[in-house]
Amino acid sequence: MRIDLNQPALTREQRAQLQEMWKRCVKRIIASTTLAGSGHPGGSLSALHILLMLYATLNHRPEDPAWEQRDRIIVSMGHISPGVYSVLCEFGYFEEDEFLLEFRRVGSPFAGHVEHCVPGVEWNTGNLGQGLSAAAGIALAEKLKKNNPSWVVALMGDGEQQKGQITEARRFAVKYGLSNLIGIVDRNHRQIGGDTEKVMPQRVRAEYEAAGWNVVYVEDGNDFDQIFTAFKKVFLRQVKNPDTPTVIVARTVMGKGISFMENNAKYHGMPLSEDEAERAFQELGITNPIPQLKSKRKTHTNFRPFFKYPRKKVQIDVGKPRTYGADEKLDNRSAYGAVLEDLARLNNLNSVPKVLGFSCDLEGSVKMNKFHQVCEKAFYECGIQEHHAAVASGAISKEGFLTFFSTFGVFGVCETYNQQRLNDLNETSLKVVCTHLGLDVGEDGPTHQCIDYIGLLKNLFGWFVFLPADPNQTDRIVRYAAQIDGNVFVGMGRSKTPVITDLKGKPFFAGDYRFEPGKADWVREGDDIAIMSYGTLLSHAARASDILRDKHGIGAAVINCASIKPFDRKAVLEAAKRRVIITVEDHHVDTGLGAIVSSILAEEGIPCRCVRMGITRYGQSGKPAELFRWLGIDTDGIVRAALNVYRKKASVSA
Repeated sequence: MRIDLNQPALTREQRAQLQEMWKRCVKRIIASTTLAGSGHPGGSLSALHILLMLYATLNHRPEDPAWEQRDRIIVSMGHISPGVYSVLCEFGYFEEDEFLLEFRRVGSPFAGHVEHCVPGVEWNTGNLGQGLSAAAGIALAEKLKKNNPSWVVALMGDGEQQKGQITEARRFAVKYGLSNLIGIVDRNHRQIGGDTEKVMPQRVRAEYEAAGWNVVYVEDGNDFDQIFTAFKKVFLRQVKNPDTPTVIVARTVMGKGISFMENNAKYHGMPLSEDEAERAFQELGITNPIPQLKSKRKTHTNFRPFFKYPRKKVQIDVGKPRTYGADEKLDNRSAYGAVLEDLARLNNLNSVPKVLGFSCDLEGSVKMNKFHQVCEKAFYECGIQEHHAAVASGAISKEGFLTFFSTFGVFGVCETYNQQRLNDLNETSLKVVCTHLGLDVGEDGPTHQCIDYIGLLKNLFGWFVFLPADPNQTDRIVRYAAQIDGNVFVGMGRSKTPVITDLKGKPFFAGDYRFEPGKADWVREGDDIAIMSYGTLLSHAARASDILRDKHGIGAAVINCASIKPFDRKAVLEAAKRRVIITVEDHHVDTGLGAIVSSILAEEGIPCRCVRMGITRYGQSGKPAELFRWLGIDTDGIVRAALNVYRKKASVSA
């Protein structure tokens, strides 16, 4: 069914057809949740009229869900998956039985919250408050690429308006003139805890108006005629400020259409029993399909294959690496900024930029300022709104743009961990480059010391994690990250970092050096012990090795583990031949490199002493060198630890 928004009103035939579609979808919502014994039927029913009208009026092709010119519908309140799947089924995206027999079953794409492995679902949601940020990122991509951008709609619940991230997204959308972004709020005044005004009072329309949005109110969001009238006004740009985003706030009824479900918060997240379902079907005048479906569901094992939206790729000219001399004193973040400047000059001077940068009020600190100067239209200042920035930059990274998001580690990893997890689930291609990792943050103190970044990022299955040792390796790692598809984290400290050299004093990460993920770098050779490190402390490990060799006659191999994910297991096995491995890191000692190396040794059953050196307590305010000395992980501390363990090794051997 297609409805033209240019027509003056719905016809009698269209109303009748929509009503029949609504009834079929209600049947699916009740049947699917009752059969599964779980789900959210109440909200699915309250938003059903809106969903049907969206798919009846906007541009989409069920036979080609990834059609480039399609309008986008992001369902932020992902728990209404029964309603979404029912409507997608109605419009021909898949067969009814696939949904009804597979809903919430292992092996099926029809999960409890909407996921993009179902054709027609653009974005994985579930954690409320995420959809408007994702929609803003996609809307921005559409405006950058097209003179006539597609519509991007974010369907949200009223309870989730309590989320602070939605406020962040509102501001961003107004600042960047996302007039193709439409929010729709299903205002049923019910959430799990009951009445939304008792759980947490809010003035939804006033808050959007205060942010600068156009606001259109629908008195009865369960009336097709009223929804159509509102859609005409919004999508034909008959609003007060056509150059700004618009929100439709539609007053709806939780559980609409089933008398005992209406306005009953109990059914927000509770399915009907079989007896209640029978009663509901009688009200609708529908034959109860559950008895027949129940037996079919038990024997159904041929699940629908998972759908995959193609991630749009972009061809990037990464230029030639810069090389910093052995005598140069430079911080890794400045080397990162220089690469960004190169990328902007090489790729962004045409009409549509290919490389985008997002930051949160730290442009100068994370060295994105030269990138900004070269191409102002490619830089997006998000303000102190990291949660929104993480999701919006992730969303736009799937749309054919190389996207960098940079901030301090404590904001880009710790504070936004869930947003990065959702980027992982949505298979984005974001490049997160964080500075000020570990204790290397200046004198800001423990609240700003991100000491658990590896432990957190290891949990994200699809992310690459690279931690360069000096400006030369930073340059090459960032250029490498710009060329690969997928989510990449590149981390570094704040301070100036010595250029790592070989024994002849030449820069190690220069000349023919090429960064390879999953391959460690043997910066020093030695047969007595092995020191494994990365990032800021690699220079300390290299100096310690030189002291051990020159003053104590001990051969200490130094292995740079810049590639944390994927990790070089073979390097650990080779290092273990020395029977002693020391890991040194500016990171929580129990969740970083030491934990990785210890696990590999245990899994392989290798008898090797592993001494883990790292952060064992929250830090203090102080210069990084002082803090490294305080915790015993500087050059002198490494030498002491190596001498101690080497003497024990010699004693055991004797």
